[in-house]
Amino acid sequence: MPTPARRLFAALSPASERNLLDTLREERVGGALLLAGTVIALLWANVSPASYTAVSDTVVGPAALHLDLTLATWATDGLLAIFFFVVGLELKREIVAGELRNPRTAVVPIVAAVGGMLVPASIYLAVNLSSPDGNARGWAVPTATDIAFAVSVLAIVGRSLPNALRAFLLTLAVVDDLLAIIVIGAVYTESVSALWLGVGAATVVLFALAIRRGWVSGWLLVPLGLAAWAAVHASGVHATIAGVALGLVVPATPEATRRALRLTSLPEESLAERWEHAWRPLSAGIAVPVFALFAAGVTLSVGTLQTAFADPVAQGVALGLVVGKPLGILGATWLVARFTRAALAPGLGWLDVGAVGLLGGIGFTVSLLVGELAFGAGSPHDEHVVVSVLVGSLVAAILGGAALYQRDRHHAHVAGRTSRDIDLSG
Repeated sequence: MPTPARRLFAALSPASERNLLDTLREERVGGALLLAGTVIALLWANVSPASYTAVSDTVVGPAALHLDLTLATWATDGLLAIFFFVVGLELKREIVAGELRNPRTAVVPIVAAVGGMLVPASIYLAVNLSSPDGNARGWAVPTATDIAFAVSVLAIVGRSLPNALRAFLLTLAVVDDLLAIIVIGAVYTESVSALWLGVGAATVVLFALAIRRGWVSGWLLVPLGLAAWAAVHASGVHATIAGVALGLVVPATPEATRRALRLTSLPEESLAERWEHAWRPLSAGIAVPVFALFAAGVTLSVGTLQTAFADPVAQGVALGLVVGKPLGILGATWLVARFTRAALAPGLGWLDVGAVGLLGGIGFTVSLLVGELAFGAGSPHDEHVVVSVLVGSLVAAILGGAALYQRDRHHAHVAGRTSRDIDLSG
């Protein structure tokens, strides 16, 4: 009997369907709050730039522990660790119960994420290496996809899109975050203290052992998490890496949760699901919007925009997001189909994948973080990167939203016509 032809974006498993609905529900609100934080930052920086700078540069924290950091740094290194902890939980769920569990379904978003990283990086490098004023250090800035903003646009214009296509975007964004984390740890770390990094790793192991023994009290785990964060921060590696590591050691299936907590019956949800539900509101509602408040505050004027986009760094970032992301995602997905001889699921077309690729160019949160790590505050490229990320993400959102709106109308029309045909045949 011949093997059935493989389909890209076929029906989801029950676990993947649950992951999708959870994320869609939470990230819509997060995207709105992220947008609010960005707008407030822009208004504040343009109406009262002196007070914005003064607040951002206010130093708080104990100097004895080398944690006397500015509020802007606390937002980047501290609050974003919560965001990356949720990313770690989400990634663990995808690996053990979602689309990344099965190599046949995992290969598409993984290859698409890699393509969506390599093509924007190549465009950035092509622009900057061919210019005497270019700077290659920011090659990773246009390689990220912001889940919250992308899901918000998807929720507004993509209500009739197949769930498998929506899950593709979310899984791609999670893999995208993982690749960004690897880049942050490997490329944007100047020097590493092996001692402090070892302390951080040992603390993460203690965190995992405590969970395995059923000690899941916040009075124990929160201090361990803070200790791991502080040790990784002291090591020279970006402290958000600690958040990811902590999320990845949490049990992500009901069976693993039952064993860890020594329960007599199987729980309805895993510990990773439970904690993701608990921590996502803090991440999406406070951590990321506050980060945007301190990261997106640039003074905008016609002169500023002209200066910014005369900089090859800003040109490379904007082109990478708007052009490189969709080309990389669509091209990599086509290559998977070409070399595995797989076909798109019935009812889907390459225009659907291209529309999702355009939406992948919304690279806000992680792009701003990587830009800050690549160039640093006070760099001549610093504000230019912020401007290019804002403009590039806005253009990607408009183009992706318009393309998805057209595809959504197409799918709604097809669904309506199919329903009428069923009624007539009945």
